[in-house]
Amino acid sequence: MIDLLIAGGGPAGLATAIHGALAGLEAVVVEPRPTPIDKACGEGLMPGGVRHLRDLGIPVAGQPFHGIRYVDAVTGRHAEGLFRSGPGLGARRTELQAALAERAAQLGVRVLPGRIDQVRQDVDRVTAAGLTARYLVAADGLHSPVRRRLGLSAQPAPRRRARYGLRRHYAVEPWSDLVEVHWSARCEAYVTPLAPDRIGVAVLTCDQAPFDVQLARFPLLSARLAPAGATGATGAPTAVRGAGPLRQGARVRVAGRVLFVGDAAGYVDALTGEGLTLAVTAAGELVRCVRAGRPQDYEQAWRDLTRSYRTLTASLLWARHQPRLAPRIVPAAARLPRTFTRAVNLLA
Repeated sequence: MIDLLIAGGGPAGLATAIHGALAGLEAVVVEPRPTPIDKACGEGLMPGGVRHLRDLGIPVAGQPFHGIRYVDAVTGRHAEGLFRSGPGLGARRTELQAALAERAAQLGVRVLPGRIDQVRQDVDRVTAAGLTARYLVAADGLHSPVRRRLGLSAQPAPRRRARYGLRRHYAVEPWSDLVEVHWSARCEAYVTPLAPDRIGVAVLTCDQAPFDVQLARFPLLSARLAPAGATGATGAPTAVRGAGPLRQGARVRVAGRVLFVGDAAGYVDALTGEGLTLAVTAAGELVRCVRAGRPQDYEQAWRDLTRSYRTLTASLLWARHQPRLAPRIVPAAARLPRTFTRAVNLLA
C-alpha cells in the first residue's frame, strides 16, 4: 500500500515526497499540471530553507541575498537587517519546482496526472483519485480543494479587507544583495534578486487594480525599473501573475488520515516572505510524525514551527492597517536597528 498519497506537485508536495522517500516511505504525487508550475510568488528562500534544501540533496540555481531592507516608498528612508546564519536565495519558482521534481524522480517518487477532489477514509486507510494509501497529504495550495471538501477551511474574519499578491519579472541587474520591501501608504512591493540580470517584483495590496497602477505608488522603485522594462528571456513582456485572497485559515492540520502542508495548512500573509521556507521545513515535520507512527503530533509540530511566522506576520499586518501606525513602520525599524535585525533573524 502507498504510504503517502500527496495532492499537489508544488514545492510543499514534492518536499513531502522527498522527505518520505528518504525515510523509506512510498510516496505518490497526484498533480494535474505539467512541471514546472509557475504562480505568483515572492521567490525568496530564507536561510533556513536554503539549508534544508541542501540537506535534501537539492541544488537550486539563484541569486544569494544577505538580509532584508525596508524602504519608505517616497522618502527612501530605510532600515536593514542582515542574516546571521548564512544567505537566503532568490530563486525562480519554476526552477525550484523543477529541481524538487528531479530529486523526487531520483528517489523513485511517482508523479501521476490527475486531481484529488473526493476523499474517503476509515481507521486504517484513505482513498482518493482511485488510489489507496495509509495517509493523504493535502499540499494543494492556498485554496485547497481537499481542505474545502472536508469542511476544514476557517471563516474569514468579518470586516477584514482581503489582500492580494501580484508578481512580475524585470530584466535588470539587482542593485542590492538584500530583499527590499518598499512601503507605500496602501501596499508593499518586494524586490528579490533572482539572477545577475533578473529581479522579481511582487506587490501585496488590498486594492484590486492592475500591476502598473500599483507600481506607480512607489515612485523611487518605478524610476529604477522604467529603463529596463518588464521583459523575459526572449525580450517579451513577462506576464503578471496574481494570487489571493491571501489570508486562508485551516481549522486543523490533521483530520484523521489526512494531513495538510504548505499553504493548504493555513496562511496568514506573504508580508514576511516565509511561504516557501515553511513549506519545505513543515514537510519534514509531517514525515517525521508519520514515520514515528504518531501523525497526530504533526498538529503541534506545525504550530511550534510556524509560531514566529504567525505572530510576527499577524502583528505587522495589524499595524499596516492602522492609519496612525502604518507610516511609522519604516521609521521605527530605522530607529531600532537591533530590534529589526532580531525580528529578521527570527524568521531566517
